[in-house]
Amino acid sequence: MVWTWRYEKADGTMVAPDGGQEEFAGQGDAETWIGESWKQLAEGGVDTAVLLDDDRVIYSMSLHEA
Repeated sequence: MVWTWRYEKADGTMVAPDGGQEEFAGQGDAETWIGESWKQLAEGGVDTAVLLDDDRVIYSMSLHEA
């Protein structure tokens, strides 16, 4: 099992991450990383982050502050 994030614009267009795709050993590691990185991603044009377990979508979340 490989955990990754997919990044999207508001219209669903995928955004390629700078520096390549990050891979994580578990969901907790992936969530910790997004918690530390979401502001930079949002500033770079990402609107939504989608957590994937291999190719299975776990959930998606907005990177905009409420």
